[in-house]
Amino acid sequence: MAMMETTMKNFFLFLSQNKLMNQAAKKWGLRFGANRFVAGETIREAIQKVQNLNEKGLVCTLDHLGEFVFSREEAIESADYCVKTLDAIHQAGVNSNLSLKLTQIGLDIDIDLCRSNMRRILDTAKKYGNFVRIDMEDYGHCQQTLDLLEELRRDYDNVGTVIQAYLYRTEKDIEKMKGVSLRLVKGAYKESPEVAYPDKKDVDENYKKIIKMHLLSGSYTAIASHDDQIIEYTKRLVEEYKIPRDQFEFQMLYGIRTQAQVELARQGYTMRVYVPYGNDWYGYFMRRLAERPANVAFVLKGMVSK
Repeated sequence: MAMMETTMKNFFLFLSQNKLMNQAAKKWGLRFGANRFVAGETIREAIQKVQNLNEKGLVCTLDHLGEFVFSREEAIESADYCVKTLDAIHQAGVNSNLSLKLTQIGLDIDIDLCRSNMRRILDTAKKYGNFVRIDMEDYGHCQQTLDLLEELRRDYDNVGTVIQAYLYRTEKDIEKMKGVSLRLVKGAYKESPEVAYPDKKDVDENYKKIIKMHLLSGSYTAIASHDDQIIEYTKRLVEEYKIPRDQFEFQMLYGIRTQAQVELARQGYTMRVYVPYGNDWYGYFMRRLAERPANVAFVLKGMVSK
């Protein structure tokens, strides 16, 4: 069973990087069950979903999806979309931050372009009193992301990033990031055992360790997990060390464990839903299928019933 799961995971991660499939997916629209995990193709559709989630007591972070950005024009267009998303959040009066990937706004094309795009986005967020989360990507982009974050934080206090528990380097990174708002995750990319723990057990242990480290340093901590063991561990930890509820939040993905999300909000925890939208949804969707076989079963069922 474990071998079958690993094979499926690798298969979907391989598909997630297929550029031809990505182009075809843009033409299909959100069919084949992708609308379970993606909140729509337009800002308007995404804002409507955020309003619905807010009404259930959930806060959100919006992410305009984009996987393959090869030109300056595409990077600027993607940054424009981030600014438009912040404008729309403000105009609609919904409770949502913004999440983005640096490769979408030009990291692989020109670091200066990426930096100026990022500053434009952060200036807009600052004007509205909003916060921007830089999503962490694969290991090859990790150091660049942390370097740029450090530089931006000299001028902006409304920006943070994501730290992945499966990397060996993570504990050292956490030690250096006291006072930075971090989203802590297990990690969803396929990485070499030279840089990442290959065993789930080790990843889980490291995850618990970094949650405790960041919380006890007094830093704002977002625990992004669908794993009940991790959620219960966090609840016990904050109780034991009397950590105030405004110093941390739980996060889950749109469309996954929706009842658990509402239940956490009912219990008085800040529960933030990561809400992706846009027509470049294919890579994100494939990674969600890679994560859990149950997601594949759901999609197949949806396709058969249509």
